[in-house]
Amino acid sequence: MSKLPDQHEQIIQTHAALIVNVVRAAQNPALRPPLEDVLRVSVENGWGDLVRVIRKILDGSRDLGLLAGLDEEDGVIAEAILRGLQNPTTLPDPNVKPDPILAAPGLAAMIHACRRGDVQALQLLSGMAEQMTRVGGDMGRMGGIIRRLVDGERDPEMLSKGMTAQGESLLLAVLDELGKLDAH
Repeated sequence: MSKLPDQHEQIIQTHAALIVNVVRAAQNPALRPPLEDVLRVSVENGWGDLVRVIRKILDGSRDLGLLAGLDEEDGVIAEAILRGLQNPTTLPDPNVKPDPILAAPGLAAMIHACRRGDVQALQLLSGMAEQMTRVGGDMGRMGGIIRRLVDGERDPEMLSKGMTAQGESLLLAVLDELGKLDAH
């Protein structure tokens, strides 16, 4: 049985295009203008802390102290950028699409943490749900039911309305993981 990627690997793969584009722009200033549009939109979507660090990296800073104060997801992304600048072989492949099913344990853990009052998990999950909703399709539907899952809804028939078989599979995997977490 293959090992599931850990949460950091999932974050890196999810943000592979951004990581690679920042590294390329840091190495070639001609690539910076198109990246600026992405960074501007990222700030508008609540990623201001990460964008501040990315701008410092683009301006030449390589100090690991840049990671101080970032939440876990932003820190993982910034660290992957710094690592990629140091060793390009560590960069993720932006053409590989993460398997949504692999996200089930992470999503379930975050939903479980939210149910237990973890404010940081709630903020992170809220941002993820918003991004998922923008993607549309099954991911959008999954993003749209996150709040219901946090509130304790567990009826797969009600939650999976409008989902394809793949979306339903992700939902069932999340519900399975939540069942395991709730049992402990």
